[in-house]
Amino acid sequence: MEEMLPVEETEAAVEAILFAAGHPVTYEKLGAVLGLTPGEARLLVENMAPSYNSKSSPRGLHLLLFDNACQLCTKEKYAPYIREALGIRRGGNLSASSLEVLAIVAYNQPVTRAYIDAVRGVDSSYSVGTLVDKELIRVVGRLDAPGRPALYGTTEKFLRVFGINSLAELPEAGPELTSLPKNPASQTGTDHDTGTYSE
Repeated sequence: MEEMLPVEETEAAVEAILFAAGHPVTYEKLGAVLGLTPGEARLLVENMAPSYNSKSSPRGLHLLLFDNACQLCTKEKYAPYIREALGIRRGGNLSASSLEVLAIVAYNQPVTRAYIDAVRGVDSSYSVGTLVDKELIRVVGRLDAPGRPALYGTTEKFLRVFGINSLAELPEAGPELTSLPKNPASQTGTDHDTGTYSE
């Protein structure tokens, strides 16, 4: 926009954009629309976050902050009301095996499917495929080993679904995850602050 808005109106514009979008919007896009740099847009959103995310906030929305984007989503405790009001049937929950695979990937990424199989003691191809289809994990690189097997890591959607801003906010891993065999890909470049992988 050519004309700068007052701070209150700029924040209201951000809220309207995020509400209408229904998916993450980059700080670059917000800045371009509002006449701000991406850094200024991010700072503006960060200043807005407490009014949504504090425990005392009366709002039904949560403001998620990612490395390069942000998103408005509904708070989990209001999900039953939303489902009832909109006639949404609860479904699509992950199986226990898929959740197990997702935990292995989240806490040890990047990992190969062979590593996941070794940890679980069974073939995990179906669960890995399910998680890829649901966009909770993705191929983030290739292991420098014979056959160059795919390396899997979590996605930005994974962070959104579990309501966290980064992998650093994951609950502390229990003994079943801290006593796993050594991950051969552990020396590769995973950014544990953003939940993304840098090749």
